[in-house]
Amino acid sequence: MDYQLLYAPTSVYMRLTASNLLMNYVALEPGIPTRMHFTDDYEIDRVIADRETGKPKNIHSLVMWVDELNGEDSARTFSILSQKLAAHFEPFRKDKEYIKYDFIVTQMGKGFYTDWNVQVIKRPEGS
Repeated sequence: MDYQLLYAPTSVYMRLTASNLLMNYVALEPGIPTRMHFTDDYEIDRVIADRETGKPKNIHSLVMWVDELNGEDSARTFSILSQKLAAHFEPFRKDKEYIKYDFIVTQMGKGFYTDWNVQVIKRPEGS
């Protein structure tokens, strides 16, 4: 993906290019199944801008480390803001049980109507 910025300082061009090329997180697309394998997790509190108002708000996020994305090696994170989606992974967090599974997550809808279908698939022994 090439970006052409006319009359923009070089630092702005580099910042935009780097942020788009170095995406190290998993972004779900509505209706597209995404298969992931997780190796670690943590929780974080942070401040983000509210989509509707633009005002800052505090959120709690579950972050999962992804080492396989759609069958390929990866080094990304999957940040979960929705408590409803996070609840799908909660039973697997004790003792990192999620390491034994792949998860196929499909986002359905957008905005207030967003829901997720999560399929859990046991990995073969030794994977």
